[in-house]
Amino acid sequence: MQLMEDFGLWDVIVSMFWFTLLMAWIWMIIAILGDIFRDRELNGGAKAMWTIFIVLIPWLGAICYIFARGNSMNERTLVAQHEQRESMRAFVKEAAGGGGASVSDELRELADLRANGLITPSEYEQAKVKVLT
Repeated sequence: MQLMEDFGLWDVIVSMFWFTLLMAWIWMIIAILGDIFRDRELNGGAKAMWTIFIVLIPWLGAICYIFARGNSMNERTLVAQHEQRESMRAFVKEAAGGGGASVSDELRELADLRANGLITPSEYEQAKVKVLT
């Protein structure tokens, strides 16, 4: 118990600071490795080299990667966020049933197209079956 008596409040604060830095460092390494494997421009060899560089010499590898590919890393992240947001919007719209035309509206539109001669009767029947199923 002698050790606990020497561990004061300041030591707790410093330990929490270093632990926070460690977690930020781990987060950054995971983000960089995720970006390496998400990048479609890099071929397999380049991905392997960046990964080995970051695993063997983490500080230098991470700094070099951020300087060399930081802008494209940001662009890929923004594109991924946009795709995820659009996917979520489409899912919510589909789940809520909003925004889509009802079956009767689609059948009415198909009937108008057939009446105007824009689609043939066989195309009308195929589209009708597709709408009803």
